[in-house]
Amino acid sequence: MIELTKKGVYLLDGHTVLPAEDNAELSAAAAAAGVSRIPVPELAREKTIAYAILRKHNQSEHPGKLRIRFDALVSHDITYVGIIQTARGSGLTRFPVPYAMTNCHNSLCAVGGTINEDDHVFGLSAARKYGGIFVPANLAVIHAYAREVLAGCGKMILGSDSHTRYGALGALAVGEGGPEIVKQLLNNTYDLDAPEVILVYLDNAPKDGVGPHDVAIVLVGAVFENGFVQNKVLEFAGPGVANLSVEFRNGIDVMTTETACLSSVWITDDQVRGYLAVHGRPEAYQELRPGRLAYYDGMIRIDLSRVEPMIALPFHPSNAYPIKEVQAHAPEIFAQLDADAKQQFPKARFSLSEKIVKGRVLADQGIIAGCAGGLFDNLCDAAAILDNAAIGNSYFNLSVYPASQPLNLALTKNGVNAKLMAAGAVIKPAFCGPCFGAGDVPANNGFSLRHTTRNFPNREGSKPGQGQIAAVALMDARSIAASARMGGVLTAATEVDFTPLDKTYYFDNSLYEKRVYNGFGKPDPTEELRFGPNITEWPRMYSLAENLLLELAAVIHDPVTTTDELIPSGETSSYRSNPLGLAEFTLSRREPRYVERAKAVQKLEQARRAGEAPEQATAALRQVSARPEELLQTTAIGSAVFANKPGDGSAREQAASCQRVLGGHANICYEYATKRYRSNCINWGVLPFTISPETRFDYQPGDYLFVPGIREAVSNGREEIPAQVITKNGVADITLHVRGLTPDEQEIILAGCLMNYYAARLQQNA
Repeated sequence: MIELTKKGVYLLDGHTVLPAEDNAELSAAAAAAGVSRIPVPELAREKTIAYAILRKHNQSEHPGKLRIRFDALVSHDITYVGIIQTARGSGLTRFPVPYAMTNCHNSLCAVGGTINEDDHVFGLSAARKYGGIFVPANLAVIHAYAREVLAGCGKMILGSDSHTRYGALGALAVGEGGPEIVKQLLNNTYDLDAPEVILVYLDNAPKDGVGPHDVAIVLVGAVFENGFVQNKVLEFAGPGVANLSVEFRNGIDVMTTETACLSSVWITDDQVRGYLAVHGRPEAYQELRPGRLAYYDGMIRIDLSRVEPMIALPFHPSNAYPIKEVQAHAPEIFAQLDADAKQQFPKARFSLSEKIVKGRVLADQGIIAGCAGGLFDNLCDAAAILDNAAIGNSYFNLSVYPASQPLNLALTKNGVNAKLMAAGAVIKPAFCGPCFGAGDVPANNGFSLRHTTRNFPNREGSKPGQGQIAAVALMDARSIAASARMGGVLTAATEVDFTPLDKTYYFDNSLYEKRVYNGFGKPDPTEELRFGPNITEWPRMYSLAENLLLELAAVIHDPVTTTDELIPSGETSSYRSNPLGLAEFTLSRREPRYVERAKAVQKLEQARRAGEAPEQATAALRQVSARPEELLQTTAIGSAVFANKPGDGSAREQAASCQRVLGGHANICYEYATKRYRSNCINWGVLPFTISPETRFDYQPGDYLFVPGIREAVSNGREEIPAQVITKNGVADITLHVRGLTPDEQEIILAGCLMNYYAARLQQNA
């Protein structure tokens, strides 16, 4: 079904894969094809689609260091207020490229009183003032709008949402934290090392009943845990691509985020041409193919005909099983999940085993939603499976969220919505809530089957620290519909008979023309920004001191720590425009005492800045210096978080900024799960320390790390930083690493954060 090649390969003429290490086979095949000279991998990598696009957008003359300018930007209402506040504080006068602000996350306006709608009003005023695109609430989820209106072959799009992926339309798209959007708004670049490219070679065609989420779950399950594609670009090619509709490709593509890759792109064909033409943008099409002989740093081969209906069990999209395996071995599989959950969430009672009823797995809920699930083809097939059926009136319920209003209108006109409603499904507006825990929250110990993007703990709205927990399993819309047809009994779509419906799609752009404010290129400087009482400025952040005294405020030894654990999603989203208010939720569902500890450390630093010598800090420094009071004058006091591998998941900058707002100065880990989280830390002045794999970190909250000469080390680009750990048992040496900072990143950390960096530049240019 799926095979990984962890060595380089060449792709000849777009279809013949040749191992790079087999010189004889490679030379013979190339000669037979009329290729007289085989380029070295570094040159042949330039023949990939990915590099053709990257080089076109690159502003750097150094081939290994890219400085990218994007064609368009996208954000939603969890992130755009903070982005604009940061950018305007850094000198923003107009949006230099199309910047679409959608309202698909904070659109439950009853949550938090008026503050969600206050953000929307602010967003519209910003679009009018700076020349942006404003998509009102419930009109489209962020990635549906980008696919329908912005994405095109050969383009690059940056979004402040981790699932920014439009590769099936030939666009190289990247999801990053808000500060990277700020850089683009201020005509600066997105800087990264030239990435490796992995070929995803698709063969054959999927069987009836298998959908894009099945393929995506197989892919994520094969590559996430081993880090095979981390921070690399996936390039989809092979004869199997032609056997997938564009919507099917979109459904796979958006889930590449869960592999931890940097971005993704696909070959394009007449199906993509037709998709863009239907959406009124035929000029956005161009054929994209790798060059005659292209080099890839590895390969993933997927035989689509062998993919079975899949399920990703709690609590990660990579926890992948064929549905038939779960049906056959549910007691053993669920018992292990229950044991893992008990260890991870000791305050919550969780029993997936209770969902086994008379030998069958029984779910409580089905959800088909958002940028992955709420697509036209998915819902057409779901309706076909549920045609003339009923989900019943027991505990199981089914909700459907089409991804945009034009799509919803098409589903209404062709009768799909009617078939779904007749079966008992509830049709809801375009909203991302079910994906992050702000909509259709299941009951405690509930089991929800979802065609959404993630199933981390908390994503369905659980609060394990308060004893509340539910479970989400990811499944394709087709198998969710089959399970709904059976009253919630876990069922693969290949187990039911259905006649597919006509999937001819008609896009009605008039809905956007009537409601979307499209002000790109027409900024109005006289427009006043409209502020609600919850929209606040960022607190002052100071430049990096000569030395640092870090108190550990949280020590987490989980294999991976997600951004949802660092700053919870769900109802906390209402405070995204209030840095101090949101910071109160930092690590609340994983380390409830973190905020209390961080604030206590912050008070020590405030006292130090007022000229005092706090006893706790002085006592710690006394263990490494004979003159602690004098040393304290040049030593900032801050909190730090240790986690084995933090930052998997969302691009939300608040996972880092909330730590900074509470006086956080550093993260310490073995590695960062994603580039975007590490970038967020840097942009908020949080030092992204790592330690060597062999270094044991047995320290506890309340222990200190003293990092002498940190400012000089960052300024001079030193990557190995000697430090000392101070505990009640004495002092131990430790080596911290800060690897691969660009000159700009060094300056941002020295300045204390991105805002300070830009403010200093403005002052210099005044």
